[in-house]
Amino acid sequence: MFPSFSPLYLELSLGFRIIDSFSDQFSFNLFNKGKNDKLHFQQLNSIVIVSSLSQSIAVVIINASIKNNIATSILHMHISNHSLIKTLHHTAFVTSSEAKLFTIRCSINQALFKENISKIIVITNFIHVVKKIFDPLSHLLQIYIITILEELRQFFFKNSNNSIEFWECLSCLNWHLYKAVDLEIKVSNPSPIYPCKTSWDYNKKTEYDDILNNWKMMFQASDGIGNQFLYLLDDNFNIIEPFYAKERP
Repeated sequence: MFPSFSPLYLELSLGFRIIDSFSDQFSFNLFNKGKNDKLHFQQLNSIVIVSSLSQSIAVVIINASIKNNIATSILHMHISNHSLIKTLHHTAFVTSSEAKLFTIRCSINQALFKENISKIIVITNFIHVVKKIFDPLSHLLQIYIITILEELRQFFFKNSNNSIEFWECLSCLNWHLYKAVDLEIKVSNPSPIYPCKTSWDYNKKTEYDDILNNWKMMFQASDGIGNQFLYLLDDNFNIIEPFYAKERP
């Protein structure tokens, strides 16, 4: 989504964040296993009934998994008087969290693509990843989250009544709409096109090399060279360049 990340990005600036400006336009509804199974089940059914009576509500059920080093993301979107919309993606060289964030972004995009949608309801089993989108603290996934925040900001700013709800639904609840998505992703069995290139080490090396090359090009083209930024030399008078080291367990 972004080739590089800047900690000074506006979406992460104090006073400009989603949680500062639109805190009343998004919400999380967690599922506590064993405590409110029946109530949560009934609430999900109520969501479907209410949304079926409105053209402005989009209910999106999503899931994601990784098999054979290939990530699969799937969503089913339900809108009143519309046919069921299904979207399936396969990709390699991503982590589980990245695949889940992509699925979240895809669900929002699909809903916003439809006209007159004022409320998006996302139902998923990885709500812990969803909550990271609204976490103001620094973490590695911000490079992907920025794009989601931009889209949500535009959606919220368009109308103060626009909102998005995230509902947690686990497989054990056996809720029929989520069960359909869960079954579809379980039977999916993608095969890697290039098995030799699906390892974690290959993936990370390629990603990090691209990031370092981008940094080098940005620095070379910067007007600050010789002013705010100076070249650093090693003992042999060679220019010091950024590098990465493989993390040890």
